[in-house]
Amino acid sequence: MFYVFEGGDGVGKSTQLGLLKRYLEVEAGRRVYIVREPGGTDLGERLREILLAPESGDLSPQVEVFLFMAARAHLCEKEIRPALRRGRVVLADRFLWSSVVYQGVAGGLGLDEVLRLGAIATSDVRPTRIFVLDLDPDLAFGRFRDRDRMESRPAEFHRRVRDGYLALARRFPAESLVLDGSLPAEELHELVVQSVRRDLEGGAT
Repeated sequence: MFYVFEGGDGVGKSTQLGLLKRYLEVEAGRRVYIVREPGGTDLGERLREILLAPESGDLSPQVEVFLFMAARAHLCEKEIRPALRRGRVVLADRFLWSSVVYQGVAGGLGLDEVLRLGAIATSDVRPTRIFVLDLDPDLAFGRFRDRDRMESRPAEFHRRVRDGYLALARRFPAESLVLDGSLPAEELHELVVQSVRRDLEGGAT
């Protein structure tokens, strides 16, 4: 099984990923493998530095999307597919929808265009479920102090990011679950566990 946490910056993805890891290992007895985007491989981490560093300047959406897709393709090839073949439950902090939203919707490249690029980069790697944590960007900004190059963009950009995630969730309801990011972390976690438990009991792969 492969679970992805998506949403704008500061919505609590990393917190929920950590809580789900604990549940799967301690209560469900599953082996868990965690990846993050961009990153997760030597190449991916170098690309992450370029993409997030303020000194990289104003990279165009076209440049960004190809750097993200290169990191993602390498991550799928070197880490995600092998972990799934070994029977691990893979948890990801961001995946394809991040590029679709940040570069496709908010960046103006087009939702469908980035989805097509993503199909090439990810090939047969598809999440079992995508948890979209939804939160007003103004509230999310209060959760962190130091902002990277992506997080430092104007408020209007982050509002388009939020709208993009909600649009994707409406378009692909069978593979996504939108959760209220303003809820306490433990309440959110319980909603995530309810969904994952159904997959475990139903033998999802």
